[in-house]
Amino acid sequence: MSARALFYSPILQSPPYISARNKLSRAELRPRGLPRLLLGVLSGDRVCSFRVSVRDVKSESYNVSEKSVKFEEALKDIALRSEDLGVDSESLVPWWEEFPKRWFIVVLCFSAFLLCNMDRVNMSIAILPMSAEFNWNPATVGLIQSSFFWGYLLTQIAGGIWADTVGGKAVLGFGVVWWSIATALTPVAAKLGLPFLLVVRVFMGIGEGVAMPAMNNILSKWVPVAERSRSLALVYSGMYLGSVTGLAFSPFLIHRFGWPSVFYSFGSLGTVWFTVWLSKAHSSPAEDPQLRPAEKKLIVSSCASKEPVKTIPWGLILSKPPVWALIVSHFCHNWGTFILLTWMPTYYNQVLHFNLTESGLFCVLPWLTMAFSANLGGWIADTLVSKGLSVTTVRKIMQSIGFLGPAFFLTQLSHVDSPAMAVLCMACSQGTDAFSQSGLYSNHQDIAPRYSVSIISINILRAPGSHCILCLNAGGKTCYFSS
Repeated sequence: MSARALFYSPILQSPPYISARNKLSRAELRPRGLPRLLLGVLSGDRVCSFRVSVRDVKSESYNVSEKSVKFEEALKDIALRSEDLGVDSESLVPWWEEFPKRWFIVVLCFSAFLLCNMDRVNMSIAILPMSAEFNWNPATVGLIQSSFFWGYLLTQIAGGIWADTVGGKAVLGFGVVWWSIATALTPVAAKLGLPFLLVVRVFMGIGEGVAMPAMNNILSKWVPVAERSRSLALVYSGMYLGSVTGLAFSPFLIHRFGWPSVFYSFGSLGTVWFTVWLSKAHSSPAEDPQLRPAEKKLIVSSCASKEPVKTIPWGLILSKPPVWALIVSHFCHNWGTFILLTWMPTYYNQVLHFNLTESGLFCVLPWLTMAFSANLGGWIADTLVSKGLSVTTVRKIMQSIGFLGPAFFLTQLSHVDSPAMAVLCMACSQGTDAFSQSGLYSNHQDIAPRYSVSIISINILRAPGSHCILCLNAGGKTCYFSS
């Protein structure tokens, strides 16, 4: 039997094709995946599932070949070994079906955040040719950049409450579709006039504003505590890789097809994601009919109860010092992170005198470093927790790195003369900043699992205030000092 026949053969169907010499039952020849069959035959140390066709295998009355008999004997041997080891043949499934569903949900959230930052940072590159075409000064650019956060402010608390009420699946799906449409409409709005562009940017902020509360709602139900840092680090690294992708591809699209192409192409990707999300995702394990019982038991036994929240004790939440520590930390963290997100390409272009393509490519390095460091920090944090270090201590260690590292490297920018050193300082700053994902961003679910979405909504609500101030402030200062 050829290798091609093994890969593409149909499921065994009728008894006459089974050799009378071996008299194997249907259960013993239950179809399985080829890679596990070969591994079992060659190594003999693992029960493997397999899929086999016997269209080419004749019964004894038709002179069955010795090669076919040996092949059937190999199949029988695997079946017998599976029985000896107590493995239920019904439970043997292909490897892609064994991939944990909770991590599939994490990957979908990762891809949503990838799109989120792709659509957010494309304006940072496109604003350069747009400013030249529409004759915008730095103050106007700052106004446009800040308008996104006006909408972002509006849906923080509402997004968290909505996710707790109707489920994170609907909220995150709505957010992706909404901001994708707003992204695609950006070129049309820009050509109609500045007020129309500001409105579309506000709408885009409304869509992206629900993403983080919805994601936290979903992961708090799907991910066990022991995997929390890694899962959150992976999802947040999607933001950084989104920045990498957006900053890397935007210059190419602008040079090739013009700046409107960036918004049309990036906006259309949201429809692809939404199709998969709608058919495969669920707000909680209890709503997923295809979730394996073993995984459901693991999740339920390891996650805090996340029944729908009817009333939120705002007074009690706001009376707790740890909540205010998170609010202050979140505000300070976003002050530095988002000024780099929105103004880094302009800094490279106007201060370091890189062209459009160079600005986009050099902006990639800090966010690529951030994506790597976020996952490294998540692995370190979960390892420390598993070795017995308290969760509080681990969060403090991670957040200390996330604050002190950027503080040191960003202050060095005022002392360096070389563009290469400036880019290196940016990369080191963002690389250490990513440890915050295993610090303050993981701490919401630690201190109040049931109300984690409400707490993070409060924190994110404070953060866009810093975004608006810094964008307007940076634009105004740039305009003042360059005049």
